[in-house]
Parts: sequence; structure tokens; C-alpha cells
Amino acid sequence: MHRSRLSTFVIDCQVEDLAAAAEFWSKVFGRSVVQTDDDSNYRALVTAEDGPSLVVQKVEHESRIHLDIECDDLEAEVARLEKLGAKRLRLHKRWWLMQSPTGHVFCVVNRQRSLAHRSGTNEWPD
Repeated sequence: MHRSRLSTFVIDCQVEDLAAAAEFWSKVFGRSVVQTDDDSNYRALVTAEDGPSLVVQKVEHESRIHLDIECDDLEAEVARLEKLGAKRLRLHKRWWLMQSPTGHVFCVVNRQRSLAHRSGTNEWPD
């Protein structure tokens, strides 16, 4: 058995000034901006502990919004999604970039926060 849930809404921004982009989205949602880790290509907006995260990311491709699904067993979750019709596009650092049958690109990432007893967490048989 493994667990997964919607982890993050990622706002991909094809911009030079990530700080300005993050400030815009901060004002849109009324949330403060925080630096994430040591990666200058990301900014997070403060969100509720139990809800999905909201991240602004500087990218080379066209601007879009994508979803991250977090899980406690990366390979099991990716295999489950493949059975549903998703395709692996590439392994990027520590997560899989995938594409849904509808053409949407999304990421499957390792657990970001505890999944046990979190709202929205699903348990899947392996």
C-alpha cells in the first residue's frame, strides 16, 4: 500500500524577474512570498499547513500552471498512474515529469509533508 495526494499548484512563469512574478501572485491571493530552499528559480506563497502548496517557478517554456502529486512511494504511484493512461516523460532530479491522456503535464514527487491522516490523502493497494 502507498499513499498520495495533491501536493502543489505550480505557477510556471517564463519571466526574467521571478520576484516581480511572485509579488503579483502574492497580491492576487493575499498571501506572503517566502524563499524556498536555496533554489533561486522558486518562490512559495504561504498556504495552510494541511492544504496544497502554491509555488511560483521560473521556467524556459511557455507560462502555464501544473500540478504536483506527492507520494510516499514514487515508483508505485508512477506505475499506478501509468495504468490509468499517463506517460512518463522524464525523471528530473528526484521526481517524474508525466503527461496525462488529456495532454496535461504534471509531476509526481516524493512526500513533501507527512501523508498520514492528512485531508485529501488516498491509500492505494500495490
